[in-house]
Amino acid sequence: MSYVVESGASRARRTRRRRALITLGVVALMLFFAFWYAYSYYRASDKANASPSSSCTATATSTARTPGQVTLNVYNATDRTGLAAKTAADVRKRGYKVSTVSNDPLQKDVKIAAEVRYGPTGRESAKLVLTLVKGAKGVKDSRTDSSVDLVLGAKFTALAPAPKNPSPAGATGSSC
Repeated sequence: MSYVVESGASRARRTRRRRALITLGVVALMLFFAFWYAYSYYRASDKANASPSSSCTATATSTARTPGQVTLNVYNATDRTGLAAKTAADVRKRGYKVSTVSNDPLQKDVKIAAEVRYGPTGRESAKLVLTLVKGAKGVKDSRTDSSVDLVLGAKFTALAPAPKNPSPAGATGSSC
C-alpha cells in the first residue's frame, strides 16, 4: 500500500514541476517579446531622427539663416568676469542680433566650450550659432520663439575664425 501512495505523490510532484516549467517558459517568452518590441521601437526612433546621408549634397543658401536673422542671447556659465560681454561684442561684429548678455539663468555647470540652447523654431539659427564655437553642443529646449542662447562654458577660449568667403545670398553651393 505504501508503494501506491509514493507513486501517487511522485506523479503529483511531476505534474507540479511540469506546470511550473511551462509557466516559467511562458513568462520567459513574454519577457523576450517585450524586450524585442522595446528594442525595435528604440531602433525605429533612431532611424527617424537620423538624417539621410549622401555622398554629395547641394545646399541653397537662400533657405539658410544669415547672422542678421538670428536673435542671440549670450550667457556666461563660468566664474570669469566679463566673458559674456566680450563675446557678445565679438558676435555683434559678425552681424548677429544680441538680445541679452548675462550670467547663465539656468546656473548650469557647462564643462565643454559652449552650449547652444534652442527651441523647435530656432533649429536653423542654432546650426549657424554652432559654427561660432568649436566644441559647442546643441541642446534643444521647450522655448516657443526662435531665439538661441550661446552659453559659454569652462573650456571656452575664443570664437572660431570667421569664414573667409561668405557666399552671396541666394547662391547654391555643393559640398562634394
